[in-house]
Amino acid sequence: MYRIMRNAWIDTTRARSRHGQTFVDEEAGLAVGDAGDKQIEAVVELGNVGRAMQSLPADQREAIALVLVEGFAYKEAAEILGVPMGTLTSRLVRGREALMTKLGEAA
Repeated sequence: MYRIMRNAWIDTTRARSRHGQTFVDEEAGLAVGDAGDKQIEAVVELGNVGRAMQSLPADQREAIALVLVEGFAYKEAAEILGVPMGTLTSRLVRGREALMTKLGEAA
């Protein structure tokens, strides 16, 4: 009987020490992980922008990609596309308006 009681006491002591090593306070667990809602929203919004860009005519899409995405100056983008600066500007204006309309519908 003594041996059984001794083994039960050892098992209980080991369990308590493992419990302290395995489990932490609830407050410490609150900081673990990320809800991910902001990341999910960003992915969805990026998909919306991509679909809106694909729906634009090719000339507007190219102008927006060069100026707004790649960061080229208007003059450089006009040279790359081989169009006058006024043409590039009008494509940008129409493209931006179309994007804002399409993205407004997606929201």
